[in-house]
Amino acid sequence: MTSGRTGAPRRRGDELEQAILDAVWAELTEHGYARLTMDAVATRARTSKPVLYRRWPNRVELVMAALGRNAPDYREPPDTGDLRTDLSQFLGRLLHRFDDLPVEGVHGFLLDLMRDPELRCVFRAGLTHEGPVETLDRILRRAAERGEIDPARITPRVVTLPLDLLRDAFMIDGEVPSDRVVGEVLDEIVLPLLRVPVAG
Repeated sequence: MTSGRTGAPRRRGDELEQAILDAVWAELTEHGYARLTMDAVATRARTSKPVLYRRWPNRVELVMAALGRNAPDYREPPDTGDLRTDLSQFLGRLLHRFDDLPVEGVHGFLLDLMRDPELRCVFRAGLTHEGPVETLDRILRRAAERGEIDPARITPRVVTLPLDLLRDAFMIDGEVPSDRVVGEVLDEIVLPLLRVPVAG
């Protein structure tokens, strides 16, 4: 059976969603968030705007779905028994979700993030509710229970610090931070800030 609009085979469920999110990814790569439209996504995915709106109420939610598709499983963060290893594995997986998106696409999205209040609001909510910030908080609190770090130092600002530093590194360097950069952020800033002071 074919759709009357495109002549292409009718797709449903996961197959259709995959095609749509692939189209979003391609539009972000070529045009950035500022010029991404629901029309363009529908055309590239060979579907219709009503199909998009039935799943995502606006382009912000659509873009966030595309970005979240390759995200690590926030419900099951690494638990190796060592804080540095847990953080390194989790942050590495988080960064590698951008591997198939050209750097300029990611960089452009972050620039649009600073300019667009609606995008920024939805993005922030995605970070905190069952997202990477909540996961980092869980990782740090488990380390505190093991006695690796001082629980008093786990403040909201400290929890987001690894993400803030890596985002800033990307904005300045124009490339996704490498494993070396992640290690420097952890060893030179985050872990010394969190470790329990040695009694004199």
